[in-house]
Amino acid sequence: MKTIQYIKGDATCPHAEGNKIIAHICNDIGGWGKGFVTAISKRWKKPEQQYREWFKSNENFNLGEIQIVQAEEEIWVCNMIAQHKIITKSNILPIRYESVEECLLKLAEEALPLNANINMPRIGCGLAGGKWEEIEPIIERTLLAKNVEVYVYDFE
Repeated sequence: MKTIQYIKGDATCPHAEGNKIIAHICNDIGGWGKGFVTAISKRWKKPEQQYREWFKSNENFNLGEIQIVQAEEEIWVCNMIAQHKIITKSNILPIRYESVEECLLKLAEEALPLNANINMPRIGCGLAGGKWEEIEPIIERTLLAKNVEVYVYDFE
């Protein structure tokens, strides 16, 4: 089985060769404007536009669903809905680990025919309030178990 490759750098500038999918977590209320999504929007407009259109359409816009948006010739962005609302005093843990798992299983099915590797920050561990020690095993049982290469970026 493959292992996660950890890299210091920017997940929006993947170092890997070939087709690349940048995966990140979105909330289920259509919010886009804080955290890693700001870095995505600085590089490409389409992932945010498509996410907002998806939210407005309300077509399958649910926890555990993904949206793949082509940003460049060899780069796609995967918007994964795995966060319920946003962090507040009454919602201190918006991450939904079971939704992360559903999303990553669907992502593996999308990545394989493209022969794409997956690039991501430490998903779910920022504004979603999750813990990497919970996320890492999910990546192992989904993407890595399906033999998909995974690169996790720690921003310098």
